[in-house]
Amino acid sequence: MENQTFYFYIVTFSKYVEEQFLFFVMFFLLYIINIIWNITIFMVILLDEHLQAPMYFFLRNLSFVDIFYTTVTLPKLLDGILTGDNRISYTACLSQSCLFTSLLGTEVFLLTTMSYDRYVAICHPLHYVLHMERQKCFQFVASSWIIGCLNAILIEIFVSTLDFCRSRNINNMFCDIKILTMLSCRKKQEFEILIFVETFLFGLCPFSLILISYAKIVVSILKMHTTGQRNKTFSTCASHLIVLLIFYGTLFCVYMRPASENSEKVDFIFSVFYLAVTPTLNPLIYSLKNKEIKNAIRRKFI
Repeated sequence: MENQTFYFYIVTFSKYVEEQFLFFVMFFLLYIINIIWNITIFMVILLDEHLQAPMYFFLRNLSFVDIFYTTVTLPKLLDGILTGDNRISYTACLSQSCLFTSLLGTEVFLLTTMSYDRYVAICHPLHYVLHMERQKCFQFVASSWIIGCLNAILIEIFVSTLDFCRSRNINNMFCDIKILTMLSCRKKQEFEILIFVETFLFGLCPFSLILISYAKIVVSILKMHTTGQRNKTFSTCASHLIVLLIFYGTLFCVYMRPASENSEKVDFIFSVFYLAVTPTLNPLIYSLKNKEIKNAIRRKFI
């Protein structure tokens, strides 16, 4: 049978018939909250003339990515839970995997850029305008999108060469490349090495840069003379770092562990966090603790 004509089956919730309604409500609420908040943040920053600093430009792009990041996966999952039709065609599966990988890569580099922006703003405030001028901000964002898209295309070219002669049941929330590797009957070892290398280059390296940025930020905060300013800055950075730790921690737990049949349940739990929880937390943590954004929301909607 040709690859393009067969279906995969997302069977994650098939064993939990009685709990399916609860799963539907949970993911539906997470998705709706994510969409509403991210669209709100995107539109407020786009329309408010007071929110034109580089930090808000990056945040607007992060909201845009998070909208599509969850839309690529959750609506199909919700439809499968609601209707019972858990099929997804080979072409749709590869498209979903490619789009998700692209958006995930873009988000990783956007988060890295945002941590660099905070580092320059706090540690080198006098040079902030020079380092984060408008043209450089566009270059940072464009680079994030280009790297994310090119990386996804290269991975999907490799995925398209896999043969699926085993079970076609996907025990996850979407067509994840790690699950597809487990279902393949050849090239498994080569692809597992590729996933590990990808996680190192596009996960561990950016995360290390983020940790270095926030370590220097903490040192700079401790040198502040005003207690109020120190506590406010530290509180904001601490909340940012918690979200980043959840996002990267769950990614590493999924993609840096060897694939096995017993790992599927653990991978599913972790994938809930980086797929649904973190994109929902991003606008809450990055925006609602920001006085300027809260004031802008009041001006536009209240």
